[in-house]
Amino acid sequence: MLTDYIKKSWDECVRYQPEDEDTLIGLPYPYIVPNKRVGFQEMYYWDTFFTCQGLLLSGKEELVKNCTDDMLYLVNKYGFMPNGNRTYYLRQSQPPFLSMMVMDVYRTYQDKEWLKNAYETLKKEYQFWMTQRITPLGLNKFDARVKDMSQEEADMHYYGCCERIGYTIPSEDHFQVARNFLTDCESGWDFNPRTELSQSDCVYVDLNCNLYLYEKNFAEYAQILENGESKIWEEKAEQRKALMNRYLWDGEAFMDYNMKQEKTCPVFSVASFYALWAGVANEEQAAKTVAKLSKLEYPYGIAACEKNEVPGQYQWDYPTGWPPHQYLMIQALERYGYKEDARRIAEKYVTVCEKIYQETGDLWEKFHVEKGDQNTEKDYEAHRMIGWAAGVYLFAKHYLEQ
Repeated sequence: MLTDYIKKSWDECVRYQPEDEDTLIGLPYPYIVPNKRVGFQEMYYWDTFFTCQGLLLSGKEELVKNCTDDMLYLVNKYGFMPNGNRTYYLRQSQPPFLSMMVMDVYRTYQDKEWLKNAYETLKKEYQFWMTQRITPLGLNKFDARVKDMSQEEADMHYYGCCERIGYTIPSEDHFQVARNFLTDCESGWDFNPRTELSQSDCVYVDLNCNLYLYEKNFAEYAQILENGESKIWEEKAEQRKALMNRYLWDGEAFMDYNMKQEKTCPVFSVASFYALWAGVANEEQAAKTVAKLSKLEYPYGIAACEKNEVPGQYQWDYPTGWPPHQYLMIQALERYGYKEDARRIAEKYVTVCEKIYQETGDLWEKFHVEKGDQNTEKDYEAHRMIGWAAGVYLFAKHYLEQ
């Protein structure tokens, strides 16, 4: 059974390296990596949140806490959580999920002293987003540090990006293309057509939903700790929601927003459903968003984006499905009472994982939503992976059994 295979594989994905070694940044506690064999032999930021959902269901609470403590350590060391524990990832972060991981750990252990320390560290990470990634609109964007980048490195990123997406980007400003390239890396969706290659000019709906959840979580933490700060965080969350409604709601869904063009971006994607996952949407907005579900849903699950005509080819696009998107979609639909839709998507993900496992003897990082195999034919070939593929499989399986 696939469940048994996953549970036997977890231990093979645990690493412990407390000292720095070459590009690897040492971490004080054992941590999980996505792949038990070769490649991806470091701890990634948002990947680990989804992996931890499966670890919790496998009785590995201590490992989940260790991963969370390692991330808190990195935030204290660098002022933000890097893309992963490699020195070459220090130019960018990834979608912020550490507050959610802290919530999972606190609910497991109920340790207020630990929460008090974690809360103060999380505020440092929040400050990074609110100073280094804030826009004049008062909302946040993904970005990357490129001020110290050499011309040679900028050229390398430019040509590498063009090669990966199979499209020669019409720009002589290789620094800006490099910035956009790394911005997509920070978004976690590297690469995607959502902003039509104007990444650093755009406010991202998924990022602001995550930060809204941070603010709501902070309000709950403050209540638990009785530190008098709960109202402050509730007000910040309401201010963010108001700004999201002003700039990101297009009448049908919450969308990314291009600040230069002063309009929402045209490509509909899973990111719009983050507004349901985080609780930003009202009932009417949720209904309108769910009405567009057919633009993303296929026989084997949810594609990252709707079919579109943005030049180039992107792995975070149709016809590729990604495990974290299946998790977020299930949670989003469940939260607003669309249980039938949520269960259908969970069933599709369980089915595709079991199908591919029977055919290949393994799990993979991404899959084809129409063919139901790992041959996604976009950007690069899929990698064998335990990580978030396993974490979301166990989550979906558990969800269907409830």
